[in-house]
Amino acid sequence: MRPIDIFTEADAQSLPGRQLAAIHEAGPAFHDWFAATGSVRAVRTFDLVGLPYPTEYALFRAHSALATPFVRITNRFLVVQFDDDNGDLRTLLVGPTDIDLAENTAYFAALGERLPAAVQAAAVKRYRRVQEHLAAIGLRPEDVDYLTFDHLHTQDLRRWLGTVEPQPDLAARGLAVPGEPVEPFFPNAELLIMRREWEQFPGEHPIQQRWFQGSTYPAVRTDRIRMIDEDVLLGPGVALVNTPGHTVGNHTIVINTSDGVWTTSENGMMPEAYDPATSSVPGLRGYARETGWEVVLNSNTPESSAVQYNSMVKEKLMASRGGRAGETVQHFCSSEMSPWWFAQRTGPGEVFGAVTDGELQVGAAAAAARS
Repeated sequence: MRPIDIFTEADAQSLPGRQLAAIHEAGPAFHDWFAATGSVRAVRTFDLVGLPYPTEYALFRAHSALATPFVRITNRFLVVQFDDDNGDLRTLLVGPTDIDLAENTAYFAALGERLPAAVQAAAVKRYRRVQEHLAAIGLRPEDVDYLTFDHLHTQDLRRWLGTVEPQPDLAARGLAVPGEPVEPFFPNAELLIMRREWEQFPGEHPIQQRWFQGSTYPAVRTDRIRMIDEDVLLGPGVALVNTPGHTVGNHTIVINTSDGVWTTSENGMMPEAYDPATSSVPGLRGYARETGWEVVLNSNTPESSAVQYNSMVKEKLMASRGGRAGETVQHFCSSEMSPWWFAQRTGPGEVFGAVTDGELQVGAAAAAARS
């Protein structure tokens, strides 16, 4: 992993206004430099779960009076394959949420108790699990080199990384062997995470607590966790860049494809959140014109809103533009607002839904391309 210093000066600024000005200067330079590093071998997107999400979180204060109280979001993960510096194939999973355990997150558990079963059946849609998606494309767990999450909201990592002691709650659900530590589902994978994100447990801020599953982390094996302190290039066309604010250790995954540079995180909930002044959603467009804001936050945890705003601008400037008219910021939201009959007046006007490029190497081809 090679350190990237393009945003070092901007990140060191403690005053948000001056930091934003520095990001505006450094962002285009990052895009051009990063695009020249090369492209990933392949990337594919897989749907995990669709669920209701409060509009006041998804669109901050930018929703109109006619907006519905909930929008629908679709949570997805990506399989990214790239060459390391030795030319060997590496496979990275971006945002592979264990959806069986994510539902234990305090916020969603409470929401489930409030919503009648009939409403849940209509509003929540479960697609395949991570392990089912991988099996369907022929990618073996042992072929995965890295896991990363832009932040750790909702994540329970015990099955993916294994544990140091038995987990009775998982055993009771048939998800672990009783009386034995949990064996890692991904035996060769390292978790790539910003040090500040991991080290906030225990002791996460009350604003964040109901979105984390921090009580599960002391049991997780740490021998396969790589702490990162700075922006890094993993290989040609793939980087991890600090974008704090939504959480203290939030980062953005940046990938370069034949369609240009993409960023992915949950800082914003739809591509139009990165260009609200031109949005087809009345609330976004009006709010941007009234305030002069150039992004609209995903604000379920407004712990550091100005910092998150600056991070979204950073994402906006790192990314290329594409979409139907070729003018949409290529930010792929890890939980993206999706069209929903219940939220006709809330948007979104445009969604990406997936990022697809190249051909994934699986099975014997993947083994041959690895060191």
